[in-house]
Amino acid sequence: MTKNLLVELGLEEMPAYVVTPSMKQLRDKMAAFLTDNRLTFDKIEMFSTPRRLAVRVSNLSEKQTDLTEDFKGPSKKIALDAEGNFTKAAQGFVRGKGLTVEDITFRDIKGEEYVYVTKQEIGKPVEELIDGVVDVLTSLSFPVNMHWGSNTFEYIRPVHTLTVLLDDESFLMNLFDIESGRTSRGHRFLGHEVKIQSADSYEEDLRKVFVIASPMERENMILDQIKEIEKMHNVHVEIDEDLLDEVLNLIEYPTAFIGRFDERYLDVPEEVLVTSMKVNQRYFVVRNENGKLLPYFVSVRNGNAEHLENVVKGNQKVLVARLEDAEFFWREDQRLVISDLVEKLKNVTFHEKIGSLAEHMERTAKIAALLAEKAQLSKQEMKDVARAAAIYKFDLLTGMVGEFDELQGIMGEKYALLAGENTAVAKAIREHYLPTASDGELPDTKIGAILAIADKMDTILSFFSVGLIPSGSNDPYALRRATQGVVRILDKFGWHIALDELIEEIYALQFDSLTYSNKEQVLDFFRARIEKMMDSDVPKDIVSSVLNSSTFVVRDLVEAASLLAEKAQEDSFKSSVESLARVFNLAEKAETAGVVDESLFENAEEKALHAAVENLTLSDDLADNIEQLFALSPVIDAFFDNTMVMAEDEAIRANRLALLAALMTKAKKVAQFNQINTK
Repeated sequence: MTKNLLVELGLEEMPAYVVTPSMKQLRDKMAAFLTDNRLTFDKIEMFSTPRRLAVRVSNLSEKQTDLTEDFKGPSKKIALDAEGNFTKAAQGFVRGKGLTVEDITFRDIKGEEYVYVTKQEIGKPVEELIDGVVDVLTSLSFPVNMHWGSNTFEYIRPVHTLTVLLDDESFLMNLFDIESGRTSRGHRFLGHEVKIQSADSYEEDLRKVFVIASPMERENMILDQIKEIEKMHNVHVEIDEDLLDEVLNLIEYPTAFIGRFDERYLDVPEEVLVTSMKVNQRYFVVRNENGKLLPYFVSVRNGNAEHLENVVKGNQKVLVARLEDAEFFWREDQRLVISDLVEKLKNVTFHEKIGSLAEHMERTAKIAALLAEKAQLSKQEMKDVARAAAIYKFDLLTGMVGEFDELQGIMGEKYALLAGENTAVAKAIREHYLPTASDGELPDTKIGAILAIADKMDTILSFFSVGLIPSGSNDPYALRRATQGVVRILDKFGWHIALDELIEEIYALQFDSLTYSNKEQVLDFFRARIEKMMDSDVPKDIVSSVLNSSTFVVRDLVEAASLLAEKAQEDSFKSSVESLARVFNLAEKAETAGVVDESLFENAEEKALHAAVENLTLSDDLADNIEQLFALSPVIDAFFDNTMVMAEDEAIRANRLALLAALMTKAKKVAQFNQINTK
């Protein structure tokens, strides 16, 4: 017979972004706890609100499965002395398993007998293991913690209740000085404390006190209510998934409603209105059937529909105050002069150890000019890059960005266009912030891409140079994201720019404000980010071999890894790689690259390999390069079969190593082949 287990932890309101990950973490750790304790179950349901995390385990076994386990001990000749008595080695072995020498048997393993014991453990009832739930809850990790009262322990928020039920049986345990029971808390304003009658009645017991415990049910309620609003008002409500997730984790009992604002605010740029509604007020945007923004918003109340008209009025009043500010800043910012704002950036600190924003922009401008040349931009594009780099941070000093910092770059583009800057320059100002997330949108234009890379490169190199280098999970200045952005942009545009050469040239630039340092750490940091870009299906050894090749062109590295992973499925892959690996292993012993002297060849196989290497012409076509290298396998094998590379004659040995080194130099443009595992 099976039972259902409910565990609910009641807390003060958690931040919205913590709720869903914590709920999933609780499920995963509960599953691991049950599995480790040999308890079977059908499924684990998850529940969460801002003030609770809960799981329900369905059809949990009444007791652990019995355990029968064999243990191999020392050999018989070690386990028995000359008189046939068990030695201390044998006695110590069985004692460690909680058994005696009477439990010993001997088994023949490949012609020799060994001690074996069999340990049987009868499964305990689930009731004896329930206390482990406390360990599961205390093992949860959070991005931030706090302690409360005079307590020394820390948790995401103060704990108020703990409910642990096996069917309808309540268990007494202690967590952070809170004793468990069957009491849970209802909605903060509409509900009250409630007794959970059983694991199966959990949702209904909470529903009576205005708590919808299932996040999926709350989401469906919100979406259904919004559909009704759309139907009633003949509008389209824009469902932003991130916003929906946030709203979902801010409420326990949802009631959606529609409000409106004066049409005159539609004269303010749409991005400003949307940001104010979504980011600041957590409202859903309303549009007509053609996608045009309408003077309405949809919000979700944490409560029922009683006195909803007062809630609507209150939300409208708050939003109008925001829009009044936005309208004012939009009007006033247009009076500002870009050159004046750029001049004032000299007084704005980029970082106290690095200098001002103006100095950051000056370094970025030089890097951007270098990049533009490497990317072979036209004269006009280079001119646009220079202009964009000279002004691109000006909007940080506008009133609008000061109020709505999410609009940096976006407002820069709009104000630049109003000031007469050309479209390419204005768009680059917006795009230089991209991507804003590790997998976020990338720049569309070459000007924007160059500026984005240059800005991020100076940021990365500057912070590394003053010792502010990410360690572990600590990355307060988002340098990993910036680095990932650089490699993703280079990959998207397919520019054949080697990162090691680029970084070398950037380090050679002269600045009055800062001297870059820690170059090797920067290069390693970039390699790590490129590795993250590799397809997860590519074997680690292939990734490593490609990253240790002599090229540092992002597109080539990613493509080479993918192509070699595909080749690894072919029958000829093993022999081809092993042939090249032999070349690498020996060539690495050469003291110098040396020039190959054909007069020192002693057999036809040497001549054939030399001719093949001379005729080997690698191009930008990586697939063709790999085909050419793999086609050399028979020639390489014939060379090794008939040639003693490490000959006693020093000149002949050096000549043969030089030949292999010449081949390695070309092959290393694809991968470090002796790092690929063919076993």
